[in-house]
Amino acid sequence: MVIKKVNLDIVVGVTSTLPETPFPEVAFAGKSNVGKSSLINALMNRRSYARTSSQPGKTQTINFYNINDSMYLVDLPGYGYANVSPAVKAKWGKMIEKYLRKSSQLKQVFLLIDIRHDPSDNDRMMYDWIVNNGYRPVIVATKLDKIKRSQISKQVKAVRTGLGLRQEDILIPFSSQTKQGLKELWQLIDSYVLPQEEVTEELSEEALSGETTDNE
Repeated sequence: MVIKKVNLDIVVGVTSTLPETPFPEVAFAGKSNVGKSSLINALMNRRSYARTSSQPGKTQTINFYNINDSMYLVDLPGYGYANVSPAVKAKWGKMIEKYLRKSSQLKQVFLLIDIRHDPSDNDRMMYDWIVNNGYRPVIVATKLDKIKRSQISKQVKAVRTGLGLRQEDILIPFSSQTKQGLKELWQLIDSYVLPQEEVTEELSEEALSGETTDNE
């Protein structure tokens, strides 16, 4: 998808009513320091539209980013290391669960895991929670640039094993610094939110572009 327009359309807090949006949605979940805002900024081709912070738990709302008036990237509150009370965490959990269960436009959930570490108890709990709400999440293994190339295969296996993924479950290693994995992420997102004929057309155009480059 070529990004032509980005806008933060909707912000939902714990007391807000969930919106009925006109466009398909893909949601992003992950613990508070996993690089979720950086990934969303990379997807939107913006430097700091989704705010990044050194303070865990900065995202305390569900944020709906309108892309090209055709879809929403939905940023869910972080979990795990947020410096807030258990009562507030419980409210966030109920808000996220309500969204997962009631959004009629939600097409897929992407769960971010730090590739440098085995999945934490909170990661596994979130994964199981998403599955129990009817989705097989796409795993995005973030901070790929923080490990050596020779470690990638080992760490990908550790994430898969730690979450108990099936062979067919999708895992995409990603770096917001080098943008490795960005193209694969957008191809996957397109497959969820675009009509099949548009996805086929985009892939055909990419293939043609690749052939032209090779001939040069």
